[in-house]
Amino acid sequence: MPKTYNRLFDEIVDFENLYRAYIKARRCKRYNPEVLRFSSKLEDELLAIQDKLLGGTYKTGNYYRFVIYEPKKREIAALPFRDRVVHHALCNVIEPLFERKFVHDSYGCRVRKGTHAGSDRLVEFLRRAQRTWGKVFCLKGDIEKFFPSVHHEALKGIVRRTIRCKQTLNLIDGIIDSTPESKGMPIGNLTSQLFANVYLNELDHFAKEKLRVRFYVRYMDDFILLYPEKERLHEWHESIAMFLHERLRLNLNSKTSIFPISRGVDFLGYRAWVTHRLLRKRSIIGMRRKLNALAERYGTGEISLDTVQPVIASWLGHAKHANSYNVRKKLLGSVVFKRL
Repeated sequence: MPKTYNRLFDEIVDFENLYRAYIKARRCKRYNPEVLRFSSKLEDELLAIQDKLLGGTYKTGNYYRFVIYEPKKREIAALPFRDRVVHHALCNVIEPLFERKFVHDSYGCRVRKGTHAGSDRLVEFLRRAQRTWGKVFCLKGDIEKFFPSVHHEALKGIVRRTIRCKQTLNLIDGIIDSTPESKGMPIGNLTSQLFANVYLNELDHFAKEKLRVRFYVRYMDDFILLYPEKERLHEWHESIAMFLHERLRLNLNSKTSIFPISRGVDFLGYRAWVTHRLLRKRSIIGMRRKLNALAERYGTGEISLDTVQPVIASWLGHAKHANSYNVRKKLLGSVVFKRL
């Protein structure tokens, strides 16, 4: 019988927890006008949140929706700052409870995990698999429209296997149902990141405990399985597709494929082999376009070097995890920042 937790709500609405949530929510946004307004009346705002939570009158605010195009087109739904504080307060308390149940090799949106750790783990697995078996094949899986497809009632059922505090469940249910239909989670909510891992933790345990996959890595809705026999990977592919459809009401998309690792494994922004790791061509092309656009804006005086430097530093931090010295040298040497 899985362990469940009760009496969590007092921790969530505790004023100190709400203040910690405010500090987290304002990170990198403290000079945003909405955040400044909230901060100017901080104690009153936090007490108002506390009163609404305790009185059971808290309702999720209206979403502000916008579209981004990196790495592909996505609709982002952002909540008012007040709601982001509530989400942090909730996650402060419940995330550690779920974290104990997650498998080691899930790397999306978790402390001390992330894309670089996930990519490092894949390279380690490629090397170990080749040493163990020689020729190795990869099943690279991708879930079709994952965030829009998460079924609300299925997610609530999974959450209830860990949490039985009624007030906490009411808060969670309200957040899950804040989108109008019976399925879908907004990309942009802190809770969506946690609930995505809670939802797909079911797949992780199925792969590790039922299928007994030795080399398995997942980052959000992308996952990798390694094995020396293509036939077994095809069997696992069918089993996973059936499990996802029947248990989680999800489907694998057409990008799911099986191939020898000698082709390289495209995962988390890199193409990885046993011996080395390269940047995706898309990353290089995208950065070249971004640098040219920044150089043009800098030349007209629209932006300063203070805007340019963090963009370059962020990309270099990503690029340095690959064998990319020549690419970095050529790319950065091709753009000149000067005033016109």
